[in-house]
Amino acid sequence: MRRYARITGTGSCLPPRRLTNADMTALLAARDVETSDEWIVARTGIRARHFVADGVFASDLALQACQAALEAAGVAASDIDLIIVATSTPDMVFPSTAAILQNKLGIAGCPVFDVQAVCSGFVYALTVADSMIQTGAASKALVVGAEVFSRLLDFNDRTTCVLFGDGAGAVVVEASDQPGILATDIHADGKHVGILCVPGHVSGGQILGDPLLKMDGQAVFKLAVGVLEETARAVLAKAGKTEADIDWLIPHQANIRIMQSTARKLKLSMDKVVVTVDEHGNTSAASIPLALDHAVRAGQVKKGDTLMLEGVGGGFTWGAVLVDF
Repeated sequence: MRRYARITGTGSCLPPRRLTNADMTALLAARDVETSDEWIVARTGIRARHFVADGVFASDLALQACQAALEAAGVAASDIDLIIVATSTPDMVFPSTAAILQNKLGIAGCPVFDVQAVCSGFVYALTVADSMIQTGAASKALVVGAEVFSRLLDFNDRTTCVLFGDGAGAVVVEASDQPGILATDIHADGKHVGILCVPGHVSGGQILGDPLLKMDGQAVFKLAVGVLEETARAVLAKAGKTEADIDWLIPHQANIRIMQSTARKLKLSMDKVVVTVDEHGNTSAASIPLALDHAVRAGQVKKGDTLMLEGVGGGFTWGAVLVDF
């Protein structure tokens, strides 16, 4: 009998501090940087985002998201035998945020590791978990996207600092004899490293390079709309499905215009697209599981629905996962 991986529970966490576009406008005005609610909404669809408080780390957000996902799945933390955390903002250089999360969950022994594929990180992590469950290397996994991007932002650059937020989303993935994750498709092209990056690192106790986020927005947009259609069609073909089989498109929440473009190319109404970018901003690897949990708890996504999860991020990385929920 074939072994499948199924998502059995979802959870998420947003920091309490919510900044509207008006809040961001005031924050930037203090630095003589001009922006406005109208400017941000017209270009991105973002109206608010959440920032962590001092002393709060990615593992803290991940812990709350995982606890909610475990409760939803009816699974005890002690039953988990794999933890994968997708993050570009780890608690420290090493050990992994997954190891720190494992300790906070009060468990030990199972393999844990981080995946670094920026905004595609959750799709990459879910792909790895699917493979490990199919091969029998794991039976109950926590797959998490957790980010504190507010600490990477240059608040003198209005083209980037208004885009990003903090948060975490998690899913419990379990072995099943019923299909769940139907197909996955992941890719990367390293020649695009420079269009979205944080070009700094630690050496000899000093930060070398620039530790703040840099992005060529037009280049990212152009690349994203092309590869997202390609990976969506590829994962449908692998699963033997068509666009008509998709009940919900749950894309990386980067920019409403990218999401609208992808929906058009897949002949999907925006009524079939889960949109949280307006309230969450771009939470990188956390955005897809955050949106998924939001849609599940809002009653949009229901058991039996077919979901297309897809993302694109720095690297340049991209990919998609087709799921029977």
